[in-house]
Amino acid sequence: MNVLRGVKWRYPLIALLAVAALGIGTLRPQLVTAVTSAVKNPSATDLIKQDPPPTLFTDTEIAAIGKAVEAQRAKADALFAQWKKAHGTARDDKAFTDWAAQQVPAPPSAKARTAELRQDQALAKTRTAAGRKAATWLELHGKKDIWQVYLHDQRELIPAARGATEKAELKATLKLAKTISDQLAARDKQPAPFVLDPALRPDKHITPGAKGPYSYPSRHATRSAAAVTFLTALAPHRAGDYRWMQDEVLYSRLYMAGHVTSDLTAGTLLGNLIGDYELTVSGH
Repeated sequence: MNVLRGVKWRYPLIALLAVAALGIGTLRPQLVTAVTSAVKNPSATDLIKQDPPPTLFTDTEIAAIGKAVEAQRAKADALFAQWKKAHGTARDDKAFTDWAAQQVPAPPSAKARTAELRQDQALAKTRTAAGRKAATWLELHGKKDIWQVYLHDQRELIPAARGATEKAELKATLKLAKTISDQLAARDKQPAPFVLDPALRPDKHITPGAKGPYSYPSRHATRSAAAVTFLTALAPHRAGDYRWMQDEVLYSRLYMAGHVTSDLTAGTLLGNLIGDYELTVSGH
């Protein structure tokens, strides 16, 4: 069965639909229907085949956050040039983790964060059933699955050994992104917007007086930026697709009040640094 039936394509499909590849990498999903059997230890492809993407947000909706995160790219490149000059291309995850954490700006002032919270509150008033569905899907699959499926699509076109190596490299990239963003969130202790205003997410059932979960920097943003940096180096011609999906994931975090904008820009800067590091130490 063609699991991509009814999809509106952004570019021609680059995948073999006769096999298990989903090929989400080149699409802008509008309506996908699929029924798949349960799989033990499902891959990212299996997970997305079992839970196909709904209609996602429009380009107009995601444009502002896209512009904000794009500004982090030049900052990251300039900072990473300093790291590379001092450390070369050798892997040293501990030293890099310490250094990268120091490059992330301190959280905004309480006044600035309150202003950002008001933006989330205003956005929450515009929510629709379709928007909630899109945001839920992006929250669930935006940390790892989407990026792994993008790489899977590319691996259909390259030698198996190279594909296996790149799969391991992306896995290491995402793991390092999680490690560092978790450490910073625990250090900076910035409550998520829905903690500051539980009315934004009544489904979260926040205990009165709770301080966490913490949201600075955004884990979704860190992983997305790291993955986009890595994947773009492997397939520069698909950079637009990767950036579009990154913007979708980040906008979903604002839409459902998981983060404020500064959480996302800080995470993006960190993720870009991590992507640059992994590309360098892996010899790309």
